[in-house]
Amino acid sequence: MHAEHIREYCLKKKFVTEGFPFDNVTLVFKVKGKMFLLMSLEGDLRINLKCDPEKAIDLREHYPAVLPGYHMNKKTWNTVMIDGSVGDTQIKEWIDDSYSLIVKSLPKKDQEGISFS
Repeated sequence: MHAEHIREYCLKKKFVTEGFPFDNVTLVFKVKGKMFLLMSLEGDLRINLKCDPEKAIDLREHYPAVLPGYHMNKKTWNTVMIDGSVGDTQIKEWIDDSYSLIVKSLPKKDQEGISFS
């Protein structure tokens, strides 16, 4: 999966915006103002995704490309190295999970009209 594919996939989701709030090499995707994916555009392609704490540990144990979240809360964020060792379908599922976790954390009024796919 390439950076542009990840970008296009994220932007298809409702109420998603993109920007560079930290620097000019970390593209951040937000839903209703809350981050659900960060993508490094410098060096090897990698993304940070929000994750259920128990699932985060499980993924790290089963996928060498999944690491504790770089510069994030390591309990609830994973860094995924996009190196070809994890299939596109799996990466999309993890993106969907991250998006869903963030949407579910929003106030009920902000969740209206948002699907979890």
